[in-house]
Amino acid sequence: MKKILTLFAVAGLMAFSSCSNDDDVDNDTIPEVFQVRGVSFTPQNDYNPIIDLNPSIFPGDMILVYRQDGTDGGAPVWKMAPELYYFANGTLNFGYNFNFTVNDVSIYMDGNDLATVDNQYKLNQTFRIVIIPGYVTGAAKSVNKADYSDYNAVIAKYGIDDSKVKELKVK
Repeated sequence: MKKILTLFAVAGLMAFSSCSNDDDVDNDTIPEVFQVRGVSFTPQNDYNPIIDLNPSIFPGDMILVYRQDGTDGGAPVWKMAPELYYFANGTLNFGYNFNFTVNDVSIYMDGNDLATVDNQYKLNQTFRIVIIPGYVTGAAKSVNKADYSDYNAVIAKYGIDDSKVKELKVK
């Protein structure tokens, strides 16, 4: 009986001591949301405002960007980038897109003649930037991943507290 108990004790000790978190995966980072208000797309910023990420994100992290496109019953309506607008004949008028580094997010407008786009689409825009840590996105390949086009589904899926959105500024 003593030998069995000793065997269990040694096995348990080995199991607990072999667990470590020295693999450079940031499992203690949580998904979060940042908001940036007053974003304007102008010739002066080449229709490409840059938003600094403070703090920087980790190389494996994923960024999702949503633009506020009005309200519905007092709640904001969020559209995921890329977001495209077409002329009646089906050709691209303009769109919002983004790219990112670990230090910043570049939200930019694409289009044929951005100077002719109505100011309601170019000036004083509000964006939400959702950061999903890389260890979560690796696991997100499962069948129950979030519908990334739906901001509210993403917030719910990753347990993000939408009432604690942090504000960022345009460079």
